[in-house]
Amino acid sequence: GKKSLRQKAVDELKHYYNGFHLLWIDTKVAARMVWRLLHGQVLTRRERRRLLRTCADLFRLVPFLVFVIVPFMEFLLPVFLKLFPEMLPSTFETESKKEEKQKKKLNAKLELAKFLRETIAEMAKRNKADTG
Repeated sequence: GKKSLRQKAVDELKHYYNGFHLLWIDTKVAARMVWRLLHGQVLTRRERRRLLRTCADLFRLVPFLVFVIVPFMEFLLPVFLKLFPEMLPSTFETESKKEEKQKKKLNAKLELAKFLRETIAEMAKRNKADTG
């Protein structure tokens, strides 16, 4: 059914709390990775990607905090998210947004695969005609 205004507000507060909590955990893990880097250890590919994502999230947090701190500015957040879709830190993304991004990536990969398949088929026809 429909949620009340109070329930929607509570859900948003929980979403922000969980996002900040996950960002705090990622920041602690990234700090340990930086410590390891400073002491000459090598990071794995997965650790390096996580460190880069966390650093990008911390830089994205600065404009996002303006919306959280300034009263009633959170009502403008959807407008700014339409204009700048990558503005939110990754820990604040909802499942539906993650699925939407994955679908877009998959569609792009499928289009690229279709283009490559057609190109290879065309090249095979040319080679067959040249050798024939």
